[in-house]
Amino acid sequence: MNILIIGDIIGLSGVNKVKDVLPKIIKEKDIDFVIANGENSADGMGITSKIFKELLMSGVDVVTMGNHTWGKKDIFNIIDNKKLIRPANYPKDVLGNGYGIYECNDKKIAVINLIGRASMNVLSENPFITVNEIIEKIKEEVDAIFIDFHAEATAEKIAMGYFLDGKVTCMFGTHTHVATADETILDNGTAYITDIGMTGPKKSVIGMDVDASIKRFVTTLPERYRVSDDKEVILNGCIISLNSESCRAEKITRIKL
Repeated sequence: MNILIIGDIIGLSGVNKVKDVLPKIIKEKDIDFVIANGENSADGMGITSKIFKELLMSGVDVVTMGNHTWGKKDIFNIIDNKKLIRPANYPKDVLGNGYGIYECNDKKIAVINLIGRASMNVLSENPFITVNEIIEKIKEEVDAIFIDFHAEATAEKIAMGYFLDGKVTCMFGTHTHVATADETILDNGTAYITDIGMTGPKKSVIGMDVDASIKRFVTTLPERYRVSDDKEVILNGCIISLNSESCRAEKITRIKL
């Protein structure tokens, strides 16, 4: 069984890239289930119901979020959809779902979304404690568990990987938009990568316009970020190959298209 994970989708160009290539990837790579991070898909900040529906129609099975979950008010029209999950360690009673359980080839796959606390400027609960509680709650009813840890600090993501090794099928990092080259199967069987990269304009500063980004750093003056209009668009992600019976991770492969 092959699970495709797509890195942070940036703006309309990223959405269109997914729409253009995902059906072909699913067919050529024999993909059974698709997870995509969509928290930057609407103009670089948030998601809309229209984009959410387009991603599902393209073949995405579940959309995860992050620090820009509430970037567009339209999300409140879809926040209770089971195929959209926001960080589980947001304060209790916040709208939406922090995880979901999905059927795939007679197996049950859980997807949990978490947000980091180091340098994120988002008030959240402890992700380590939160994820442990969820795993204890669902582990007997699911065959595989995937974690999208949306975090800035590589150290926090690496620590989470070791913390979850043997407890989950795969832990992948999102948010920094730059794919790391440390994909591996950890000692106790968990597939891991610090960041799966982004899906968006290639000539950019993590998806944003180059000149605007440089101006912010050079002048320290406020400058509105905007998605780069570069026509060359890349898709980054990973394919996790699972044993069809045990659902243990057998291989993790980075992709860049």
